[in-house]
Amino acid sequence: MAYDVVIVGAGVTGAAIARELSRYRLRLLVLEKEAEPAFGVSKSNSGIIHAGTQNPPTSLKGWLCVEGNRLLREELAQDLGLSFTQCGQLVVIFDEADRPRLEEIRRDGEAMGVKGMSLVDRKWLDENEPNLGPEVKAALLVPSAGIISPYRFVYALAENAVRNGAELRASCRVTGITRIEKGGFYVEAGGDVIETRFLVNAAGLYADEISAMAGAPTFRITPRKGEEYLLDKKREHMTGRIIFPLPAGDSKGILVIKTSDGNPMIGPTAHETADKTDLSTTDEGLAEVLAGARRLIPSVSKDDIIAYFAGLRPASGKDFIIRHEDSAPGLVNAAGIQSPGLTAAPAIAVMVADILKQRGLRLEPKEQFHRLRPKPVHLFQVPLEETRHLIEKDRAYGDIVCRCELVSAQEIRDAVKRGARTMDGIKFRTRAQAGRCHGGFCTTRIMKIMEEELGLPATAITKRGPGSELIKDERK
Repeated sequence: MAYDVVIVGAGVTGAAIARELSRYRLRLLVLEKEAEPAFGVSKSNSGIIHAGTQNPPTSLKGWLCVEGNRLLREELAQDLGLSFTQCGQLVVIFDEADRPRLEEIRRDGEAMGVKGMSLVDRKWLDENEPNLGPEVKAALLVPSAGIISPYRFVYALAENAVRNGAELRASCRVTGITRIEKGGFYVEAGGDVIETRFLVNAAGLYADEISAMAGAPTFRITPRKGEEYLLDKKREHMTGRIIFPLPAGDSKGILVIKTSDGNPMIGPTAHETADKTDLSTTDEGLAEVLAGARRLIPSVSKDDIIAYFAGLRPASGKDFIIRHEDSAPGLVNAAGIQSPGLTAAPAIAVMVADILKQRGLRLEPKEQFHRLRPKPVHLFQVPLEETRHLIEKDRAYGDIVCRCELVSAQEIRDAVKRGARTMDGIKFRTRAQAGRCHGGFCTTRIMKIMEEELGLPATAITKRGPGSELIKDERK
């Protein structure tokens, strides 16, 4: 079967593009080299929905961030059943001499359409963010910023795209691309050769390699490593907003980040690396993050940390690369999508669809586009009275599998039905295993449910795909 569009990569960018194109009468295929969507760059995202203020108004990423923020707040969160909290952000200064910088950020934001910003003084901060450190002098309040679960955002986009006819093949690495003389490409992936008229490259850290395979070696991805540290949920209310220092250089600095699931995060660092697989955390990174976070919130303690992790941002210059490659007709690159890529993804998808239309792809709307997705149940977000009603309807909601994060057996089963095939897939969808005990209590129960739902032996269940089996089969 020949496809109209093949998308390489099922992170937030690829999933958003797939969902946008699934509005139209097209044959769509998404290829993902990992076992599930969101297992690449997107899994390490902090979940901030940026307002757009820390990007220059001359940048593509600035405008796409502002528009992506609007699309998510006004349409997507409700349509896709996502828990989005518009908590706002503060950009703080430690020296009154930096106040003109805040004014400049506000002017740039207003030029791009960011609304409701205001400068606030120390008196306001003492009343509204009393845990801020004594060095903080003033801040820019940006109310349109918010937080979301990055994983559940990706899953919602991907599920809705599939609901509307797109195909998704996971564990399907692209190993070769050949241009067809009459137009289009043959894509070798997962042992198959796939024909497509257009190829959209949303391959994250490996976007430069996919582009080169397709005949357009026009850029290079240089990973920028960021170490972040997740805090215990007991610190959930130490801030009411996302706290940024004044940005410097290529980094927004060390942040104190509210998350949609309650656990605050601190970080990230920002250091270039040549290794696209380096997800290690370091003593130096921890020290850097703690020092930066404590300047913002002095009460942050190393003892609050329950998880250490690192992510790699697919940096390529200062701006996003979103364009048709004339040297490889039919190839559209959506590359270099680092921060604020999560926020910008819905707007990037609209832009990519427009580029494809300009290049001759007919975008004929479907008679029926299923834009709505039912909101999954998460007991940790549900009032007690509603939980009682759920248990009355289905007792499995009262069978708590993960005590740290209050996740029921029914939520695990629902996650499998929605596509979870690995332990990490369960964790990202439900938060089971994400608490302080890191699955010490719930892992065996989750495995048992997966055995029942998928018909797999325990030895076939993996953490994140082949090679990460939890139980070794000594017979092999």
